[in-house]
Amino acid sequence: MNQGLVAEELAATAPANPMLRPRIEKVTVNISVGKSGESLEKAMKVLEQLTSQKPCPRRAKKTIRDFGIRQGEPIACMVTLRGVQAINFLRRAFETVGNRISESKFDSLGNFSFGIKEHIEIPGTKYVPELGIFGMDVMVTLRRLGNRVALRHLMRTKIGFRHRLTKNEAMQFVKEALGVEIVKEE
Repeated sequence: MNQGLVAEELAATAPANPMLRPRIEKVTVNISVGKSGESLEKAMKVLEQLTSQKPCPRRAKKTIRDFGIRQGEPIACMVTLRGVQAINFLRRAFETVGNRISESKFDSLGNFSFGIKEHIEIPGTKYVPELGIFGMDVMVTLRRLGNRVALRHLMRTKIGFRHRLTKNEAMQFVKEALGVEIVKEE
């Protein structure tokens, strides 16, 4: 699947003004092991197999003696996906959760996240007994074009409320572009 086709497919579901079209800025996949060593190395191999990118280890922010964690010790790994690779991974990840996501998973800025209990549930993944089974968190950041002005270092400015992505707009985008059903809680 080439990038032009994905862009056309996502653009077909958006408003006429190109600056108001939501887009997937990045997908962050995180596996938290809770300890360093062999289990963290296995988690990094699993993440590399799933995403075809080298994962980055994440370190503990503070010492927790009850869990045997020291500050600065690597305890998790993560990968950031962008573009076509992010969309392809998202489609596979949504199949794992039955193409359904709860309304409560969205925040007020339109970002959302969900968890996968076992990585072997992702389509196209084979179980490797030497590595084991890991759960993971998938975080998706949605933005509109022009959002960079609030994040840049030089001449930083604010983004108006009309240009910010809302929770409802994000849910509509995910429903139309990725074919995911949004489930309401009762």
